[in-house]
Amino acid sequence: MGKTIAEINERIRKGEAVVVTAEEIIDLVEEKGVEEVARTVDVVTTGTFGPMCSSGAFINLGHAQPRIKIHRAWLNEVPAYCGIAAVDIYIGATEMAEHDPLNEVFPGDFRYGGGHVIEDLVAGRRVHLRAEAYGTDCYPNRRWEKDITLEDVKEAWLFNPRNAYQNYNVAVNLSERVIYTYMGVLRPNLGNANYCSAGQLSPLLNDPLFRTIGIGTRIFLGGGVGYVAWHGTQHNTDVPRADNGTPTRPAGTIAVIGDLRGMNPRYLTGYSILGYGATLAVGIGIPIPVLDEEVVRYAAVRDADITAPVVDYSVDYPQGTGRVLGEVTYAELKSGRIVVEGKEVPTAPLSSYSRAREIAGILKDWIRQGRFLLTEPVELLPCAAREKGVR
Repeated sequence: MGKTIAEINERIRKGEAVVVTAEEIIDLVEEKGVEEVARTVDVVTTGTFGPMCSSGAFINLGHAQPRIKIHRAWLNEVPAYCGIAAVDIYIGATEMAEHDPLNEVFPGDFRYGGGHVIEDLVAGRRVHLRAEAYGTDCYPNRRWEKDITLEDVKEAWLFNPRNAYQNYNVAVNLSERVIYTYMGVLRPNLGNANYCSAGQLSPLLNDPLFRTIGIGTRIFLGGGVGYVAWHGTQHNTDVPRADNGTPTRPAGTIAVIGDLRGMNPRYLTGYSILGYGATLAVGIGIPIPVLDEEVVRYAAVRDADITAPVVDYSVDYPQGTGRVLGEVTYAELKSGRIVVEGKEVPTAPLSSYSRAREIAGILKDWIRQGRFLLTEPVELLPCAAREKGVR
């Protein structure tokens, strides 16, 4: 006999819900078994924190006097997109400040971009707005310049079209020169291997077939509360899978939205990648309602049972060959060394496992305190494996 989200929410309201993190459920299942855990546990919390490029913020600036229809705008000299409405703009995480040398001086530092602007706003710092317009009868103002904070604008929403990748590549470099990638600096001749996932704590790896995560799912986002708005761009669940349902290639993604005013710069941080660009490190935690035993089996997945593909970023990734050098588990990655083509290679994460653990713990506390109820998804996200009946 399973549970419903409504029944779990009632237990949360009464302060009776049993909530564990995706780390804690692993030992619980080993100690008590799947059936007992499914009966006694109500929610499993997950977490991830790392650079997520497809991110940004919609901001409604409010009207100037006289009114202005903004044609071009900059926040701390980072261009924002203005083709939405008179004073609505969108600042993208990877947009760079005007006059940044980019990679003209190689490798570029990319010290300040859209992700840093978003962090500054969330941290309460002043950001300089500069706006230009061509003027109309109803919007006669042609220039607007002022310092703003998050409290000065009408609305500010984080809206990220692609976050929380469900598994991802392990990046290596087979060439004889150092290369600079979005997966970090890769040393020549298999000098290092970089990865970016929380593994057994990562939200979409704990619900690999999207049985509980869908449009409208309430989540921890950037230190505040957000929602799954849609499947993310590049969402692809028709990929090879292990027997436990986890994909062995990059797979599902989610689009997320939330109010910037409730967020925290510890979990929403501007990020610079040498020789590549700027982005935003985003913290996401998703609660998984324990509806039945199958949910428990998926949520109790271990690093040793999740594999990721090793890909050469000197040729195969940029040329799109699709070649994979091999597969390794997250347990191997987190050990600090993997073996690729017979060579022992040191590993390093771009994501922060310790901060992912913090996020899962905070979300656990919110639910136990009755401050965070679960939502029934309006619609589950598309999943080829689920639709084919894969279990």
